[in-house]
Amino acid sequence: MSTVRSPRDPNTLSNYHNFVTTHTKTDLTVDFDQKKLSGEVTLHLKSLTNAESKEILLDSSFIQIHHVSLQKQKAEWKLFPRFEPYGSALKVDLPKGIEENATVELVIGYETTEKCTALQWLDPVQTGNKKHPYVFSQCQAIHARSLFPCQDTPDVKSTFEFNIVSPLPVITSGLPTQNASIHPKTDENSKGSLYTFEQSIPIPAYLFAIASGDIVTAPIGPRSKVATGPEAIQASQWEFESDTERFIETAEKLVFPYAWSTYNVLVMPPSFPYGGMENPVYTFATPTLISGDRENVDVIAHELSHSWSGNLVSPASWEHFWLNEGWTTYLERRIQAAVHGEPHRSFSAIIGWKALSDSIEQFGADSDFTKLIIDLKGKDPDDAFSSVPYEKGFIFLYYLENLIGIEKWDSFIPHYFKTWARKSLDSYEFKTTLLDYFASDPEASKLLNDLDWDKWFYSPGFPPKPDFDTSLVDVCYDLAAKWKSISNSSSNAKTTSDSPHHFTPKKSDINGWSANQIVVFLEKIQQFESPLSADEAQKMGRVYDFDKSRNVEVVSRYYVIALKAKDESIYQPTVELLGKVGRMKFVRPL
Repeated sequence: MSTVRSPRDPNTLSNYHNFVTTHTKTDLTVDFDQKKLSGEVTLHLKSLTNAESKEILLDSSFIQIHHVSLQKQKAEWKLFPRFEPYGSALKVDLPKGIEENATVELVIGYETTEKCTALQWLDPVQTGNKKHPYVFSQCQAIHARSLFPCQDTPDVKSTFEFNIVSPLPVITSGLPTQNASIHPKTDENSKGSLYTFEQSIPIPAYLFAIASGDIVTAPIGPRSKVATGPEAIQASQWEFESDTERFIETAEKLVFPYAWSTYNVLVMPPSFPYGGMENPVYTFATPTLISGDRENVDVIAHELSHSWSGNLVSPASWEHFWLNEGWTTYLERRIQAAVHGEPHRSFSAIIGWKALSDSIEQFGADSDFTKLIIDLKGKDPDDAFSSVPYEKGFIFLYYLENLIGIEKWDSFIPHYFKTWARKSLDSYEFKTTLLDYFASDPEASKLLNDLDWDKWFYSPGFPPKPDFDTSLVDVCYDLAAKWKSISNSSSNAKTTSDSPHHFTPKKSDINGWSANQIVVFLEKIQQFESPLSADEAQKMGRVYDFDKSRNVEVVSRYYVIALKAKDESIYQPTVELLGKVGRMKFVRPL
């Protein structure tokens, strides 16, 4: 008798409890004129029942299906009406049931449509050098189904082949085969060159990634490259070449050797709306990281950490997303501590607590979306996206580290990732793995078994706030308080040089500060009940050179302060910045 496998992901229409994808091959042509991908996807699906299912159900969304074949024979298929927000289930009838563990080959001819939510098509004017069009994908959380019919759930992982025809260079979340992306073959129909890649480590559909455009590469380490437009390649190379390999080596010491052969960064066009997307082999990164001061490269530490957390070990569903982002944020901050010093981990966590506070305020302290484990039945995972799984997840892991001690905890980290590598798990399996690992340690075992797991998993709102080292943030708040004294005195009475509140800003106020410390200082200024005056805002920009900064993290926050101050001299620079930057975290406040 076969074992019944219960589906754990409520956000897929596929019957992945009956069949599971083991290999995916995409043969696609990029059509910039029609703004579509067309071709075939081939799925190898293994039966999990003993001939008990007579159909295969796949996720699809806004896809035009042309033909379907099963075992090289024409198959009967049906596309069901849309069921929001999950799209249209594609049903393929089986002539007979498939015995357990047997594999069938399903080939689907299709094309994407203008409603595809996974692809963004850019006209030349929207790119860096404005010479060629560009396309990139963003499949997380449930958008892969609009790129190709699939089992669009992180609970299913398959190996991949990518055969992509395009008139412009192509990058994917696979490794190039036989130097194919360096010396591509000319397509017989002259629609471009054929670029071939493979991904031998099983990945969920949301990590399928493709980008095509005017892309060149440069080395940034012994096993890393940066890719971007030719106009930005030199600056991008300089930004990353000092830290990338150091980050990889630090992460390897904490977990185990990097599994994906090469770690590369694709710097996206300015309209890319996110900080980064952890696609295997190539992180897709915002161009705002290229600030000329190497102050934003810690974003790479986060995306790199996904190479273990999220990509190698995946959550079973988006309801357990904290297992992805909480672990990744934890690993990122351990890298920061090793590279910059332990106070930097606390400093980053304090910034994270502010982000968590903002998310809880947005959702409400009683919202289900502020829990570690959330209920997404009938809901769109994108609606729940926030800093909660990142920061509340980090705080839980940080709590566990302090509960049993860092030495014991550090021995568990590689065990956890080895146990679940190339697989998916839920929060309950994480708990079991942790308890089993320390079962022979009476002290740690008692501490973990006495833990109120349900409270951590299911309580909305804030977790207990850790006692962080505040040394790096205190100086930021102290300087902000001095600026508040200027603002208060200018709105009340004039001060003299003998006044206890007298403060004259000077460049040395921020000597030795990191960009993140400047960000904390500026965000504190933004919280003043009464904004600075236009003169004060101008003085801040002039004295500290904020008005000349190339670091968007800094300049965007300074612009918010100047706009609140009604400093008209900043209006045009703000318009120009909005015309160059598409990242949502900067656009929305401005």
